[in-house]
Order: sequence, then structure tokens, then C-alpha cells
Amino acid sequence: MLTAVCPKLPMRVKTITREFYVNQLGFQEDGFETYESYMILKKDNLELHFFIFLDLVPEENYGQVYFRTDNIDLLYQNLINDGVTIHPNGSLAVKPWGMKEFSILDPDNNLITFGQYGN
Repeated sequence: MLTAVCPKLPMRVKTITREFYVNQLGFQEDGFETYESYMILKKDNLELHFFIFLDLVPEENYGQVYFRTDNIDLLYQNLINDGVTIHPNGSLAVKPWGMKEFSILDPDNNLITFGQYGN
């Protein structure tokens, strides 16, 4: 019955969030102009939704999303090559639970983690 999950993350400034996800992470717009305080972005089979939260304090934001990938090494290297900042505590590593992961923060301090099963 369930077919997909679409995380909803807070954003303060729509254009800044759009720039980060489109220009740095390769997402595409789907509904950017249609909705004043909402935005939908897609990449591959993934979809992220964002809502305006003007009072968001980034240092107090606990928004998180976890993406699985089938080529974490290439994704990690591509993001490094594109100048995306890796979270200081989120370098590429195999975690005790067996996932190879790394993390980044978006402009509103949403934690974006990428992971792959196995080494």
C-alpha cells in the first residue's frame, strides 16, 4: 500500500534552500513557483518537501533526513569535488551498525545523511 516517503524539512529562505539543493546536490525543482511558502524538490526517485519556518533558529533545528545510495564513495567524492562541506563529525566512515555513511548540513542546519549497506 505505501509507495514512497517524502520528508518535510523547515527552511527560512526559499531561494537559499533551492540554491543549495539544486546547485550543490543536483535536485530539480517541482513546484518552486507554484507555492509561496512551500517547495518540492526531486532527484532520482527521491522527493523532498520544504516549508517556510521564519522563526527557525538553525542552531536549534533537529530536522534530519537519511538517504540510502548504491555508490557512497562516488557520491562522497562528487560532493567534495563540488565544494559541498561535509559535517565536521560526519566524514565518510563505516559505522558500528554496518552502514558506510557521511553527513552534511543544509543552510538551515537540517542534517542530511547518506548511507550504503556494506563496506
